[in-house]
Amino acid sequence: MNDLTFHGNDPMPVQVRLQAPLHDATALTAGGHLAQIALADQIYTLRITRAGKLILTK
Repeated sequence: MNDLTFHGNDPMPVQVRLQAPLHDATALTAGGHLAQIALADQIYTLRITRAGKLILTK
């Protein structure tokens, strides 16, 4: 979750919590290093590198 603080004209900050689905990358790759993700008519590849970073390519 991300927190954003908006100040606007009000001197008191307002905290807004943005909720987004959380997915485990190793679950998406079924314990491997690659997963394919479809969006509309495009296929993307999610890759977990040896360094544990994520790469998303078209």
